[in-house]
Amino acid sequence: MKKLSSYIREHILAYFVAVTCLLIGVALDMLSPQVTKRIIDEVIGEGKVRLLPWLLGGILAIGIGRCVFMYTQEYLFDLIGSGIAADMRTDIFKHLQHLSASFYDKNKTGELMARVKDDIDRIWDGITFVGMLMIEVVIHTILVLTFMYRLSWKLSLLPTLCMIFCGGLAILLEKKLDAIYDQISEENATLNTVAEENLAGVRTVKAFAREKFEIEKFLSHNKRYYELNMEQSRIFVKYHPIFTLITKLLPLLTLLAGGYLVIRDEMTMGSLGAFIQYSMNIVWPMEMLGWLTNSFSSAVASNKKIKKLYENTTEIEEAVNPVTLDDVRGKITFSHVGFTKDKTEILSDITFTVEPGKTLGIMGATGSGKTSIVQLLQRHYNCSSGTIKLDDVDIKELSLQQLRGNISIVMQDVFLFSDTINDNISLGRQSTITDEQIHSAAHAAQAGEFIEKLNAKYDTVIGERGVGLSGGQKQRISIARALSQKNPILIMDDSTSALDMETESAIQKTLRELEQTTKLIIAHRISAVRHADEIIFLEDGHIAERGTHEELLQKQGLYYETYMAQYGAFQG
Repeated sequence: MKKLSSYIREHILAYFVAVTCLLIGVALDMLSPQVTKRIIDEVIGEGKVRLLPWLLGGILAIGIGRCVFMYTQEYLFDLIGSGIAADMRTDIFKHLQHLSASFYDKNKTGELMARVKDDIDRIWDGITFVGMLMIEVVIHTILVLTFMYRLSWKLSLLPTLCMIFCGGLAILLEKKLDAIYDQISEENATLNTVAEENLAGVRTVKAFAREKFEIEKFLSHNKRYYELNMEQSRIFVKYHPIFTLITKLLPLLTLLAGGYLVIRDEMTMGSLGAFIQYSMNIVWPMEMLGWLTNSFSSAVASNKKIKKLYENTTEIEEAVNPVTLDDVRGKITFSHVGFTKDKTEILSDITFTVEPGKTLGIMGATGSGKTSIVQLLQRHYNCSSGTIKLDDVDIKELSLQQLRGNISIVMQDVFLFSDTINDNISLGRQSTITDEQIHSAAHAAQAGEFIEKLNAKYDTVIGERGVGLSGGQKQRISIARALSQKNPILIMDDSTSALDMETESAIQKTLRELEQTTKLIIAHRISAVRHADEIIFLEDGHIAERGTHEELLQKQGLYYETYMAQYGAFQG
């Protein structure tokens, strides 16, 4: 993980300039009371009226200078913070992209969105506005106390004691808020997850008339989030009035104690005026301590969440010196492959070989391990035993880029991006694929006809997850996306289930014409695999039957039973 301090060091020059501007601005702030002191003592007390224009001009110059330097300071801090937040989001997103599929099995989308968006926003706030004010408070306080002690060390004891008390109170407040912010961050992630899942599955919710249940579910988490924020407010409100009371009493007590010193000739009237002005200057840091502690605690809690996210590492490690295949032919070999996930055996002793250009059909009941074979081939998971080879090379010795980059897959759960049909089909090859190739792939997938009837045709923007298209239309676009890649290996994971028999038959014909492409076809329909060079039938994670369509029918086993279930009525 890249530490927050590393991001700051990358912008150290800009930080140096920003802090320098802050120092100059605060220093100019310290000069105003000194000018006030001279006006009272020399102009009013000694009658040196000729100094008045110069002193008033000095106040004006101080005001203008402070505006310029404080504006520059705030602009630079915002610029730095924006850059750091953007870099942190990019790095987190890259980290998430490289994590294994097992990570996403255990973590919800809404929670990850909260980390990438909300937590980074809080850190951004902590290193810009809040961080800037904390630096300013420290420098401002040190300089104010220095000037106060130069004017009167006795009178300076009063604001010093107030500052020490407020500092202790701020530390106590930060400890109390730190615990509550952890809970707020967690509940915020849960709330995001509930909202994201509900909105993504809104059609399912409506189909089952679950609106009331989902609203109550959301309200329960929203109520908890509200209660945690109210608890934070109660803690803040409990302590903040104490800061306010001290800041209101300090100038009054300073005036009374300073007046007594003036009467005893231990201070001049000008010094007292300057001291009161300094005491007003030290008031705002005290008022800010509570709020700054509140915001800083939030940023610290969010940073802890980000660190925790970085603790997750990928289970799929690439070889240090990966083998590079000059020309991937597409030979796939599974040798005694076993796969165990969360202590549950998914696959056992899976052995088969698919020669380049050949087709393997994979059938079996739901949960028999069909999709797991695909996930292991793409190394989304590592097999627990045995070996998987591509062109006689163990896939663990290949780079993930070469392995996955040579496999086109049509997934069982079709996902289309909120983009044009053109960009969805050309996914991953936008810079190299031509419009002609896109159109050819669409027609091969039996999608060209309905696409060309749309108003914008291939430039039609489809909604999130393909909203606005039927299930069959989404599957056909997904098939077109795989065909457009022209990779040596094509995997069809139950990808024609939403198609009518006529369309499926046309697509099967297209697949048979891909003589140079190795094909793995996972299906429940006999029609999808009957022309495969070999068919394996899985049961409880192992190969129960294997052979061609005709051979398996002659065995009259599981495959035959499936065939009769689908075609028995027609046979009769």
